[in-house]
Amino acid sequence: MYYVTKRIEISASHRLELSYPSKCSRLHGHNWVITVYCRARELNADGMVCDFSHIKELIHGYLDHGNLNELLPFNPTAENIARWIVDRIPECYKARVQESEGNEAIYIDDNATDACI
Repeated sequence: MYYVTKRIEISASHRLELSYPSKCSRLHGHNWVITVYCRARELNADGMVCDFSHIKELIHGYLDHGNLNELLPFNPTAENIARWIVDRIPECYKARVQESEGNEAIYIDDNATDACI
């Protein structure tokens, strides 16, 4: 089994739609750190699990310096963003989304054992 990780830093704003009063309901920004974990049983025709530049374009190219509420069709919590990343990249089985120092969410697709390999 081959494993690769790609760490991406983006700057993006969001506001959270919450069921309780919170300062996070106002538009604010973060310098996000996103780590994408991919794997494959066999390498592709180019000798890779997946191309790092494709991962960067999917995440950084789409989200960087954007308003996540406008770019994503869901409440842009770190948890929801992590799941969106895993669902978007076929080889990805895990994503870690850090919105600020000490605050991060991880999503692992438990069903990705062989589905994306």
